[in-house]
Amino acid sequence: MVSPLKLQLLAIAAFVLGLPANAQSADDSISRLPNGKPNLAGVWDHPRTADLTRATNECGAYTKGCKHQPPASLSFTPLGLAAWNDKPSHVDWTARCLPWGYTRSWGTEYPVEIVQTPERLAIMFESNNVYKIIPTDGTPMPKSMEPSWWGVSRGHWEGDTMVVETKGFNAKTYLDTAEHPHGEQLQIVERFEMVDRNHMTREVTISDPEYYEKPFKYTETLSRMKPDTELMEFVCMENNKWLERHAAGAH
Repeated sequence: MVSPLKLQLLAIAAFVLGLPANAQSADDSISRLPNGKPNLAGVWDHPRTADLTRATNECGAYTKGCKHQPPASLSFTPLGLAAWNDKPSHVDWTARCLPWGYTRSWGTEYPVEIVQTPERLAIMFESNNVYKIIPTDGTPMPKSMEPSWWGVSRGHWEGDTMVVETKGFNAKTYLDTAEHPHGEQLQIVERFEMVDRNHMTREVTISDPEYYEKPFKYTETLSRMKPDTELMEFVCMENNKWLERHAAGAH
């Protein structure tokens, strides 16, 4: 005969085993918003990925714990391969202090700060001191949009994962500093998920049927920086003035 205590233990075990894996592994130390969703806010270090096809375990600002897992492969379309190989035609607008673009900014060595409310997600980049505001309140994606440097984003929750969809890009930026190209059909889906209080994964799926035959995916691990860390001022035009002055003096 099974005792009442054993029956209770068996019932608890059955309940736990029946939970989804993410529910079983939930970290109670993760901060949450009033609506119960994970709070992604903080200053985050991330992998320095000049070339998104190369793996790295180093954070851009030397925090420990970052990781970049590259895509298994990239399959260029004929147009994409021609654009990739035609290096002389590449124009890096960042030399004129124009935007790095969204994915390339994530690959720089500079940290980012995330500020979050139940209605908005703000991603602030130290590089060029630019920011991206992402509605997470159910606001629909515009039916039409003017191509832009940063695209248009909308976010929503899938369980404890924040999913951000971005599209509406112009074709003046690159996916990374290695200058992997993209066109105006580029679409990005990011999945942000807290691992524990000090680490977060960012899974990125890139789709661009004009330049790549099929979507590809890479995953990054971000590390929280020290509590007193603040983003530093970054003024690109001051650097340009310095270069112009010294270049003129050299001649």
